[in-house]
Amino acid sequence: MDPQQLRTFVTVVRLGSFSEAARELGYTQSAVSQQIAALEADLGAPLLVRRPVGPTEAGVRLLEHAAPLLVRLEAARADVARLVGAASARLVLGATPLALGTAVGRALGEVRRMYPRAEVDVRVLAQDVLPALVATGDVDLALVDGLAAPSDPLPLPDVGPLGTVAVAEQPVVVALPVGHPLAGRPGVALADLSAARWLDAPDLTPPPARLRAATGTDGFRPATRYRGTDVHALLALVATGHGLALLPPSALAAAPGVVGVPVTLPRLVHRTELVHGSLPEGPAALLARELTHRQTLTK
Repeated sequence: MDPQQLRTFVTVVRLGSFSEAARELGYTQSAVSQQIAALEADLGAPLLVRRPVGPTEAGVRLLEHAAPLLVRLEAARADVARLVGAASARLVLGATPLALGTAVGRALGEVRRMYPRAEVDVRVLAQDVLPALVATGDVDLALVDGLAAPSDPLPLPDVGPLGTVAVAEQPVVVALPVGHPLAGRPGVALADLSAARWLDAPDLTPPPARLRAATGTDGFRPATRYRGTDVHALLALVATGHGLALLPPSALAAAPGVVGVPVTLPRLVHRTELVHGSLPEGPAALLARELTHRQTLTK
């Protein structure tokens, strides 16, 4: 299977048009049609219907394989480039919203001191996209966070030969309005809150399915959905009674109208990990050392 034909197929499906795909890829429309025809001949099945343009049943199945295949190909290219190329003077750090903090700021300060001409680019993105961006070289390093059992690694997608290093673990608390009946408790079992009103904030808090899996109970139905990365906006919703949220204590600092009650059962932590590929000496390698207390990373 030709990777370029596969990439063309994915682009046609995404745009729903042969002509738009040709424009984006820099081909003629005839070349796009020829690539799709060659891919269909290779697989022995029609992959697209033409009017309107869309995938056939076989095309839908191929799409399920296409994204991870193309990521793996780009990851291989980026991994070899990192191995044989010189370190870039540009540093791109990806991070989930709650993974950024003062420790990151101090580490970036050391990078600027050692590499004063380095261009630093910090991008706040969702956890599910960051490993692939590291694998393909779009970002140099990523800080991701999530819910885990103590000392357990975060469940991340397998997108290439990446390494992970824990950089922080915090307990987790349930964020409650100050007037909530449980606000004064020293601790709470998470399962006891399965019938409560919860906030569904996929870029900031564990999804309801993760809470159900952690407790082995049903429930945790979202009362309100928040699609954003601003933790202050999320806590304002908590404070005004729109739902509870599971967060690290540091996220509740200076949050008016909100208190955090520690989760005592099950044993859970908010874990932050550094995701990296091979790291030739340079700004990215220095940042990795600073963030992991100078632990040695595989190059």
